[in-house]
Amino acid sequence: MAKTYEQLVPRAEREKLEQALDMGKGYVVDFSDRTFNDFFYETFGIDPENEGRLFNGRGTSKANRLRSFIERAPASSVAKLLRALWDYRGLNASPRVTPMEQALETSFFITVGRFEGASQDIDTSAIEAFEPNETLDELVASIRRDLDAKKPHAALDRLHTYCMKRFASLVRKHGGGECGVDDPLHSRVGRYVKHLGSQRNLSQMSERIIKSSISVFEAMNDIRNNKSLAHDNPDLIDPDEARFIFDSVTAILRYIKSVDGRQFED
Repeated sequence: MAKTYEQLVPRAEREKLEQALDMGKGYVVDFSDRTFNDFFYETFGIDPENEGRLFNGRGTSKANRLRSFIERAPASSVAKLLRALWDYRGLNASPRVTPMEQALETSFFITVGRFEGASQDIDTSAIEAFEPNETLDELVASIRRDLDAKKPHAALDRLHTYCMKRFASLVRKHGGGECGVDDPLHSRVGRYVKHLGSQRNLSQMSERIIKSSISVFEAMNDIRNNKSLAHDNPDLIDPDEARFIFDSVTAILRYIKSVDGRQFED
């Protein structure tokens, strides 16, 4: 179960954090509702009005929306936000540093360090719903739920399923026809890589990286079949190794997404 705001930030730190950000009576520094939204858009490119999952868990005041974000957002995003808020606060702060201000700053950055130390989130930007499909939407959501819960080993079989769908779509997208139901993952990757190379001239480095990924996805077949929850396997993969696999596979997916976009753009 995800931790609450009160569990994430110990009481003594929480009191100083809220004092530093003037969160009494529901406010956050000198933000209006509009400038609060603008600040998040400028910092993260998101609009709190359209991101209910992150902002609407504790109430509608600015302070409660901030508490909800701290509670629900990835640790790395919380750390980034707190640093940005401190910088913003400093624009209007008195140049005279008092002992009280020093105490607030010390406690504030202990809290920032707490979130930076907990920031071990896997970059899931390449795991996306790449075509309108309700089943695909749920597959992506279920993978992200397990990663948010720090359980990459529980999502490995669904990552394999996602990659099967993703490369079948890439092959189809570029006129390579349909992949067969029984075509293994590395075969789908190989067809896409061959098609990509025949359509556009890749740099030697790009070609080498993409071709080497075929063997990575071939090895993933064994992990999925014999080390994941896809079957009744007695010997599951270690969570740390599962994270390493996730990091490696998603890095390849991000790279292929980037190369594919550059090579096939109109």
